[in-house]
Amino acid sequence: MNSMQAAFWVIAVLVVMALLFDFMNGFHDAANSIATVVSTGVLKPAQAVAFAAFFNFVAIFIFHLTVAATVGKGIAEPGVVDTHVVFGALAGAISWNLITWYYGIPSSSSHALIGGIVGAVIAKAGASALVSTGIVKTVIFIFISPLLGFLFGSLMMVIVAWTCRSFTPSKVDRWFRRLQLVSAGAYSLGHGGNDAQKTIGIIWMLLLATGYASAADSSPPSWVIICCYMAIGAGTLFGGWRIVKTMGQKITKLKPVGGFCAETGGAITLFLATALGVPVSTTHTITGAIVGVGSVQRLSAVRWGVAGNIVWAWVLTIPASAAVAAVAYWVSLQLFT
Repeated sequence: MNSMQAAFWVIAVLVVMALLFDFMNGFHDAANSIATVVSTGVLKPAQAVAFAAFFNFVAIFIFHLTVAATVGKGIAEPGVVDTHVVFGALAGAISWNLITWYYGIPSSSSHALIGGIVGAVIAKAGASALVSTGIVKTVIFIFISPLLGFLFGSLMMVIVAWTCRSFTPSKVDRWFRRLQLVSAGAYSLGHGGNDAQKTIGIIWMLLLATGYASAADSSPPSWVIICCYMAIGAGTLFGGWRIVKTMGQKITKLKPVGGFCAETGGAITLFLATALGVPVSTTHTITGAIVGVGSVQRLSAVRWGVAGNIVWAWVLTIPASAAVAAVAYWVSLQLFT
């Protein structure tokens, strides 16, 4: 096998590795889309994952590739990225996803990937090789996205409570069991639209670094887009039941009206972030929305200890995945150079 063939196979393996991360993203973050509809009894688990997976893929026809452009071109200087950096980034992100999935912690796959890129790039060329605007935008939205989710979720809850003040509880429950299908579909669209694009971005980064794509191209190859949306949909279809339990019941008890408000608030946040090209965490967003809905009912309705543990996972995600990525980058250099 000549050097050109060997390079091709390395790239092929990394693309498969990226799609595996994308699958795990859907698997890990399935809870974000379906926890509320499952926990409120609107859909059975198998129905819910199929429903969410469908809308994850449909997002391909709705959203522009603004988030993919941020990840592919806006986190690291193009000249620094190589196959070792991409391997390190993916190894860091996948490792953190597996750890948090095993312990049922709803951390961010998105920030695990960003942390992986940061760690691998710093290990190779230092912090100066990072694009500060992309990093700052991503870090700022670690705090803004749950706050927006909280704001929109609580605002929706107030609006709905005022609008339905003269209805009987049974009538409200009956209506919002139906409406929650709309909100869950919208949230799954936002999930697919923002999260699939992160994997599109890292594959695009790889293709740019190895000469299989041109920096002059306004978008990555079509096969990359289709494969990434299919992978995240397939991951969602398999679900992540450990995290569903945490998101659906451990933070606060939800009724269909609360589930509708949380999903709608989260969907608005995701649509806004995707339009701005910001790779936000769907986990952060829906958690903020659920807490917002619970706190409108009464502050004691929220299990703040559980929410606090989740916040600690958010804080640790980028540095932890960055550390693993830096080690993986070094291992890759030793084994494959």
